[in-house]
Order: sequence, then structure tokens, then C-alpha cells
Amino acid sequence: MKRDIYKELIDWRRADSIKPLLIRGARQVGKTFIIQKFGESDFSNCITINFERNPEYKDVFTTFDPVEIVERIILLTAKKIVKGKTLLFFDEIQECPKAITSLRYFYEEMPDLHVIGAGSLLEFALRSGDIKVPVGRIQYIYMHPLSFNEFLDALGESALKNHISLSQNIADITDSLHNKLIDLVRKYYLIGGMPAVVKEYISTRDIIKCQRIQRSIIDTYTDDFGKYSKDSNIKYLQMVFYAAASMVGKKFVYSHVDNSIKSRYLKEAVELLETAGVLTRIRRTNGDGLPLEANVKDNFFKLLFLDVGLLHSVNGIYNETIRTENLASIFNGAVAEQFVGQELLANQDFYKKPTLFYWAREAKNSNAEIDYLTSYKSDIIPIEVKSGKSEKMISLKMFINKYKSKIALQVSQSKSSNKAIVVSIPFYGIANFTKLIDN
Repeated sequence: MKRDIYKELIDWRRADSIKPLLIRGARQVGKTFIIQKFGESDFSNCITINFERNPEYKDVFTTFDPVEIVERIILLTAKKIVKGKTLLFFDEIQECPKAITSLRYFYEEMPDLHVIGAGSLLEFALRSGDIKVPVGRIQYIYMHPLSFNEFLDALGESALKNHISLSQNIADITDSLHNKLIDLVRKYYLIGGMPAVVKEYISTRDIIKCQRIQRSIIDTYTDDFGKYSKDSNIKYLQMVFYAAASMVGKKFVYSHVDNSIKSRYLKEAVELLETAGVLTRIRRTNGDGLPLEANVKDNFFKLLFLDVGLLHSVNGIYNETIRTENLASIFNGAVAEQFVGQELLANQDFYKKPTLFYWAREAKNSNAEIDYLTSYKSDIIPIEVKSGKSEKMISLKMFINKYKSKIALQVSQSKSSNKAIVVSIPFYGIANFTKLIDN
């Protein structure tokens, strides 16, 4: 299964200055698979140390001397470790905090050895005060579920993916190709981007089996809740998890989860689920200028679920997606907003912690909201997911007039069009929207 992150790994391998790499992302997005594939394909050998499966390897890190660490690993594995030819992979690295700290010394004293770490609950280890994170001496890279383009690759539609990578081909696309791509977007809605689900679909084309795997993944996440924090209340995590899935596309209000529970408990649950990568906060910003982070209002946010396929499983909306003609109207527009948010995340810089923003104005009898704000070059770009509701365009026009926008995007299942400031793009064109803007 091809992943876009693979190219980044190759570039890292070839770099003159090599920092140990930590791959960050939610459980089951494919981190271990892609690292092992990389190690097997691009190195003479790959040594995987899984600290969860083999806790005895923790004894290797009674020292931070990388030479001694390597010698101990060679003795335990009976495998050679050769600089420039071996990939040393520490899996479930959060189980051995000293291994995380040791990455500093690999960078300083053994810079020619390629070392990668990953783990299902790594984010909690990194935020723990008990671990000395080697700031500036390691490289972070972020991984997500399969994007729509990666989904096309997995389904054997690489030619179609390459075709729509050119903006002119999207602008001039035929009706037959457009309709095929919209059908594939609908399929992606149902299956999503979790590698295990996509793999099952490729192998069997059995949607029922895919749904069972999605349910199993959800159960895995909820089973993990007890690991997030010793002090956390699993009940609150479960409540927020399911409430977030039902409230995608809406401002998240704690009292709408349960008005009998103090907000601080639910706030902690949101933070823990975001740390785990299960949810992503879409922060409200005023759109006055760049960077968008500078004008964030912390108390106002929406939540994006990890994956659109899992969203279907939690909410039980498979039949609605199968039967509804307009993809933008499914589940009151929430599925389309989830898809667009996922695409925006998946196509950000791999080396930057992913962020999402939206804009809203709340005034008496005059509310307005833009689904997403992003930046390109020196411009702030409002993005609306078209659902057929007239207030959507009113909000977009209001934002354009207020902030003198040079460009705005409207996403729908219609073909691409360019009307002065507003560029309309189909769902399958989100990954290449910058090319459409420049065209």
C-alpha cells in the first residue's frame, strides 16, 4: 500500500545531516507498516525492537552511550548494525522512556546511524514531565489515515490520481471521469482511510467485513481510554468520544454533551482524545491576519473525527451515504466537512504539527460561519463546503467583503469552475487546490 509519507522517509535517509526520526500519529494509521517496509526496501537490514512485545530490551538502556547500546542490541538480536546500511526501529518506544532520551546521543555521537521511533501512545509519553525529550536533536514527522489520493492508489486507480494532479485536467474533466471520481469519493466516505479497512476492501470488496474492522478499531480506541491518564475518568472520555462524532461540523459545547457534568472534566477528556490523535480541534480564529494561530479563541472550537469511515461506524449512517445523491448533505453536511478537514490535514507539511481553523461571527440575528480557513503564500483563504444552504454563500460573501479576500474556495460535488474571487472545486480536487488557485 503506497503512502505519500514514504517519499519523506527516502529524503530523510539521503540527507547529509540525519536526526533520529519520531513518527507521530494515532493508533492504527499505518506507522509500523510503513517503517518496516521502508527498512526492508531501502536498507540492507532493518532491526525492529518492540518494547511492548519484548520488554527485556529496556535493559539495554541502562546507559545513554549509543556505542554501548548498539553493542547490546547486536548481542541480543545476533544481527549486524552497519551505519548507513541498517535501519534501527524502536517500536512502541513510549514503553521505554530512556530510549526516547537516548535519541539525543544517537544524534550527537552516532549521526550516521538511521534511527526511527514510533508508538501507539507516543504522544502521552512526549507530554509527560517524566521524560527528557531531546528537543532540537530529533525530527518529528506526522502521519494520518490514507488521504483520498492514497485511497485511489490503493484501489489501483493511480492513473486517475495522476490525471487529477494537474489543475487543467480538473478544470476540463469530462462528465464520465467526474462521475467516476464522485462515486469513488462516496466509496471513500464509507470505507475511510484506516489501512486495515482499506486492505480488507482491496482483498475482498466486502463492505460488511470492512464495517466489522471499523467497529474493531473503535473498540480498540475505547479500550485504550484507561491508558490515557491515571486520573482520567473513562466515562467522560467515552461521552466526549461519541458526542464528538455526532457533533462534527458544529461548535463543540460542553453542555451539549451533558449539562450535569462540570465542563472541566469534559475539557480534560477533549484534551486527552486530541493528544491520542483520535480527535482534532478546529480552532476559531478571527481572520484578521497571519499567522492564523495568533488570533485563536481557545474557548471556541469544533472537533474533527480521526476518520470518515469510523465516523460512519459510530453514527450508523452507512445507508444514508449509500442512498443520498448529494454528498454534501449527508448527516446534515457533517460527513462532507469531515472529508474536507481530513484532506486538509493529510495534505499539510509532514514535518509540521497539523492544525485546522474556522471563522465565525456570532451576533444577534446575524450569525455567520466559514467551515475552514487556511493560508497560501500570504493570503488567508476561506473554504466553504457547499451543502445547498443559502446561509453558506451569505457567510462566504460576508467574509470576502469584510477581509477583502483575493481568493475563496467552495467545495462540492459539482465540476470545477472559476467565478472571479470564488473558485469552485470538486471534493476530489482538495489535494490540488493550490494548483487550481494558481492556474
